[in-house]
Amino acid sequence: MKLILSRKGFDTSAGGVPSPILPDGRLVVLPIPDARSVIPFEAIRHQGEPLGPLVADLTRGRIAPDAGAHLDPDLLADSLPRRPGWRPVFGQMGQAQSHLRNQGVGAGDLFLFFGLFRRVERTTAGWRFVRESRPCHLLWGWMQVAERLTLGDVGPEGVEWAYDHPHCQRLDAPNNVLYLARRHLQLHGLADSLPGAGVFSRYAAARRLTTTAADRVSTWELPRWFQPGEGRPPLSYHADPRRWRRHADRVELQAVARGQEFVLDGEAYPEASAWARALIRGGNR
Repeated sequence: MKLILSRKGFDTSAGGVPSPILPDGRLVVLPIPDARSVIPFEAIRHQGEPLGPLVADLTRGRIAPDAGAHLDPDLLADSLPRRPGWRPVFGQMGQAQSHLRNQGVGAGDLFLFFGLFRRVERTTAGWRFVRESRPCHLLWGWMQVAERLTLGDVGPEGVEWAYDHPHCQRLDAPNNVLYLARRHLQLHGLADSLPGAGVFSRYAAARRLTTTAADRVSTWELPRWFQPGEGRPPLSYHADPRRWRRHADRVELQAVARGQEFVLDGEAYPEASAWARALIRGGNR
């Protein structure tokens, strides 16, 4: 199994602001803007929360509720009205997909999605970020791959159930791929009752990547076994040993600012499977 840490959702470059942590601790992932998308923000609900008011308020009107949203990965059935046969799905294309292909990512591999988040509050004027709060990178969802479809090889009728997905609006684009989710999680050959894709509904320290004392959101705290060495290949894009600092019970990583997917070889890091299962089992805690 390969473990992929995948950066998705609003940030300072795509969308311009973090996704919100609501006052009750719920994480609401704001998909990046996409002028070609047939899905507007105002049509999407995440964990019951409509995205239109959130995106308009938090961007101070720069992004309107009727603007197109790149809902990808698309993990929750109740986010939108669905076509028959819909299933959780994640699309990738271009250079980022080339990286996944070169890393051999495919069936059985596990995406853990992370993004930039910050606490918000509701006022009489609408939603706003809590002034004293600081943004941080959090893990917010997962998807285990069942199969991979190259959209250039599949006609529109082959993905009719996913017609609204933004990558299906780009069927003529080269290197355009959909990753379809497993029905149920299966790690190291062990079947599980957990779904093959889903979201972490609330903030939890165990799923926080940014260290609490960091001045930069890209300073991460990870389990000690993440550190490369002794013949184990590093997390992709993180081969420079100066990015890693080992502590007694953890490792600190200066994560790269660019790049969407960071791939870890689960065969070289057998601890990854148990770690990911514990995070997913922790669910809403």
